[in-house]
Amino acid sequence: MKKFAKILLACFCLLLASAAMLLGYSEWTISDARHYTYDDVDAVPYNRVALVLGTSKYLIGGSPNHYFKYRIKAAAELYNNGKVDYILVSGDNATVQYNEPRQMRRALIQAGIPAKAIYSDYAGFRTLDSIVRAKEVFGQAHFTVVSQAFHNERAIFIARHFGIEAVGFNAKDPSAYQGIKTRVREVFARLMGLLDLYVLDKGPKFLGEPIVIGGPTPCQTLSTIGASQPCLPVPPVAPAASAPTASKEADTASAAAATSAQRSTSSAMATRGAAPASTP
Repeated sequence: MKKFAKILLACFCLLLASAAMLLGYSEWTISDARHYTYDDVDAVPYNRVALVLGTSKYLIGGSPNHYFKYRIKAAAELYNNGKVDYILVSGDNATVQYNEPRQMRRALIQAGIPAKAIYSDYAGFRTLDSIVRAKEVFGQAHFTVVSQAFHNERAIFIARHFGIEAVGFNAKDPSAYQGIKTRVREVFARLMGLLDLYVLDKGPKFLGEPIVIGGPTPCQTLSTIGASQPCLPVPPVAPAASAPTASKEADTASAAAATSAQRSTSSAMATRGAAPASTP
């Protein structure tokens, strides 16, 4: 019995050691992506689109979520400094009450970002989904990821795996007390990220029809701000070319009139020529 207990203990210790090694390896591997992240907005290279990774505006207890607040501020800073032309907000859209992209869109508009510059991805259920959909659905092979530094590292690692040349702009981190749970969860998220890419070969849950960022879309009512894409004016459709038809009709009428006049003249001349013959 003692021998069996020792074997179990040895197996347990071996399992813990293996898990620790895997966690350490995933941390070391993904952290290397920090070379593609920036803390200073002036140092961030220009990209046409910024991808803001989703999080809820409020915590479970109802208090403000500082991760959300600082990501919105960072995205607005990129736009206002001319580092991006458009902002793509991507997150979970689980229920009518819980809608991360809609919350982010509204917050960006309140921060002064034009509605026409904001696009929404409602199927960004995970970081992997948000990254791959930005390329496959929204057509962006180069973009700037906006999140906290630890999250940006994982997002950029995923992006580079899929051949996307992404960089990251690091939003401010909440205090250690506020973010301790998120940071602990990130350790395991990095390990799961490696498993998704190299073992499970996972992709996005949904893709869908392509959406052109910056392209004209049919105008929609903005009575529900944040629930629809930007209303971009569509170039007016040229009226049907009816002028040539009218011209042809006018030409036909003119020709008919000319023919009628010519016939009248000929008739008149014939009458004049016939009059002397009847005179004695």
